[in-house]
Amino acid sequence: MSESADKTKSDRILDEAKKRQAQEETVQVEEKKVKLVVFTLLDNYFAFYGQDAREILPVLKVYFVPGSPDYILGIINVRGDIQSVLDIKNFMQLPASESRDENRIIIAEQKDVRSGILVDSVEDVLDVPESSIKGTIGTLDDSVGYYVVGETTYKGHNVTLLDVGKLFEKIAEK
Repeated sequence: MSESADKTKSDRILDEAKKRQAQEETVQVEEKKVKLVVFTLLDNYFAFYGQDAREILPVLKVYFVPGSPDYILGIINVRGDIQSVLDIKNFMQLPASESRDENRIIIAEQKDVRSGILVDSVEDVLDVPESSIKGTIGTLDDSVGYYVVGETTYKGHNVTLLDVGKLFEKIAEK
């Protein structure tokens, strides 16, 4: 073999090695994630953004307040702070359910409004890629669709993402 043929062969080998190295180098792009609190109302899965959920409590003694609307179950004492407790099932057009050990109260806050929200169970608190939250379907009933921000999935279940601020807005209107 001639010297120029050896150089050409070595150049091709070096070029091939560079191509392989470039293919193996992958850029790790960290996708923006959002925290969700996944909960159930009856057998339906819902979620709030984690930034809106301050605390998750077992059901405490709820004190009825005479004259309050039907969506306000009453008030609770959380370490000296008095919080209202909302039943959002009537907003979601879901029937009332019986009290169970799995019931939880999510203390939610947005735009200087804070209240407890009664849910049947809290399934998980997790970080999901922002891209996994899809827009809502246009066929949602307006009474439900008003509160819905988007949808995602959790362990094979469709999860409807609710806007705490819109829940609180609607309550202030009533």
